[in-house]
Amino acid sequence: MTTILGIDEAGRGSVIGPMFLAGVLIDKKHENKLKKIGVKDSKLLTPLQRKNLYPQIKKIAKDYVSLKVSAKEIDELRKISNLNKIEAEKMAQIIKTMKADIAYVDAPQVSTEKFKKILLALAKNNTEIIAENYADLKFPVCSAASIIAKFERDREIEEIKKIVGFDFGVGYSHDARSIEFVKKCLKEKKHLEFIRHSWITVNNIISEKEQKTLKEYK
Repeated sequence: MTTILGIDEAGRGSVIGPMFLAGVLIDKKHENKLKKIGVKDSKLLTPLQRKNLYPQIKKIAKDYVSLKVSAKEIDELRKISNLNKIEAEKMAQIIKTMKADIAYVDAPQVSTEKFKKILLALAKNNTEIIAENYADLKFPVCSAASIIAKFERDREIEEIKKIVGFDFGVGYSHDARSIEFVKKCLKEKKHLEFIRHSWITVNNIISEKEQKTLKEYK
């Protein structure tokens, strides 16, 4: 019986909190079950829809896995690597763990063939890898993985909000509340463990702050 694995991530570009990577393993004959329950790319679903689909996906899955990569770990890894390579290493870890016949991977870079070669070199097993851009739109098993990753990332973000006592929105740089929170953390030197300091957004905020300080001395 052919087993297929979908792999996707959530929170890759966020300036706050962790990134999650999820893998969902199913028997290929159960692919239609995912379609029937309404599985699609997590970004096309509401938080409530993702919450409702989360346990249903786990019931259909033969197995599943979720990896959390904290903001601090991302910062440390980016000193010696780039985000695509970090993601490839985590995805390869999932491929090795799940031992599927075929893995459908949502590739984060334009050159999908290059990303596939990196995964094959890292995974070093017999799993056939299909790496495509927007795979979460094309393959139900990859959509299922995107929902698992997105749900767990959203849940983690809500927990962080409770810890810091601040509603910073979605955690991305396009959200004004998120930027306000980053500035607040840098100013007060609190909750810095939740900030991705290696992000250009954070570096720009620090540079603006330093320039402002220099102007005050003139």
